[in-house]
Amino acid sequence: MREVIVIGGGVVGLASAWWLLEAGFGVTLLEAGATLGAGASFRNGGQLSYRYVAPFADAGVPLKALRWLLQKDGPLRFRLEADRRQWRWLAQFLAHCNAGTHRRTTARLLQLGELSRAAMGRLDGILPKDEFAWREAGKLVVYRSPTAFAAAARAAAGGEVLSAAECVAREPALAAARPVLAGGVFNQGEAVADCHAFCVGLGQRLRAHPRFRGVVRGDARRFVLESGKLRWLDTSAGMLAADDFVLAAGIRSRTLAATAGIYLPLYPLKGYSLSAPVRPGDVAPDISVTDFERKVLYARIGEQLRVAAMVDMVGEDASLDAGRIAGLLRQARAVMPQAADYGQVSAWAGLRPATPSSAPIIGATPLSKLWLNVGHGPLGFTFACGSASILAAVMRGEAPPISLEGLGLQL
Repeated sequence: MREVIVIGGGVVGLASAWWLLEAGFGVTLLEAGATLGAGASFRNGGQLSYRYVAPFADAGVPLKALRWLLQKDGPLRFRLEADRRQWRWLAQFLAHCNAGTHRRTTARLLQLGELSRAAMGRLDGILPKDEFAWREAGKLVVYRSPTAFAAAARAAAGGEVLSAAECVAREPALAAARPVLAGGVFNQGEAVADCHAFCVGLGQRLRAHPRFRGVVRGDARRFVLESGKLRWLDTSAGMLAADDFVLAAGIRSRTLAATAGIYLPLYPLKGYSLSAPVRPGDVAPDISVTDFERKVLYARIGEQLRVAAMVDMVGEDASLDAGRIAGLLRQARAVMPQAADYGQVSAWAGLRPATPSSAPIIGATPLSKLWLNVGHGPLGFTFACGSASILAAVMRGEAPPISLEGLGLQL
């Protein structure tokens, strides 16, 4: 039996560990944090957007980004770093900002989304959905600009196109925003859930699996190579050996991969979220809602309203920015003033490891014992199960369930 060490105990690492166990591998999980799912998986937006997977890189985005930078509560903040990795990533991102590349990447991500939906369904008998507040209420993307709404309506591809009045009728929590809405597009089948609770539940199932060797608490420092071959993983818990290593450690993956001579085109897109309790009488959204121009997501997760937004390109800084939190709270109060108790809100920030194309990197590396499952950006929860099923297949030497074109490491 091949023994594998999975590096990273977030939603992608945990899903990777489970699918590898089910594929016949022995698995040890290495996690630096005190608990599983405590990084970018902790309080993310919670939306499982299998069909709404538009890559960030697109034609027109560079000009939009300049406008966003000038907005007080705009969705983007940028801080110049003395780090060549930032500039290299930006150059690659700009190369992807064209309609043809966007179209091809979207097609790949839609395939991965459908695979992930099916893979999540295979967990039903193992991890009941009520353990992580799963609701399949659909997703409504609302538009403020008539021009943006008209373009979205033309590209709806099976989505239901709604007028502003119909948006409010479908989701009454949007009543206060009615005067600024041009319309929306609703898609059935999209879901929301508590990603952290999913991680906790899947971690419990891992511990009960007969081929699971346990969780090692420690920080991965570097890969140790001898004669060009990967031999060890140096960690704060000691030197670890295995037949294979899977790197799924979020943004920390890029630094660790560099110790093995591998460049990963990852950058931490910092996002924020608010969680506020929903009281009896509050008008919280039943549907998952995305405010397209503001890039703000609203979802009811259990008895909490989750509001998530923003991309801060400020390096590996996960601290809470009081101004950004205040801005997000202002927007939530304006769009859904009666949705939750905003006086009891709790804030969170996390680093989402994104590739320039928005497509994750799954599969082999130039080192025969090192495998990747990284770069999922804001869609880690959405893609975790699908990318884990791909990883398990290729590590067994089988054909992947979907093409890996555009999903592998580009050398």
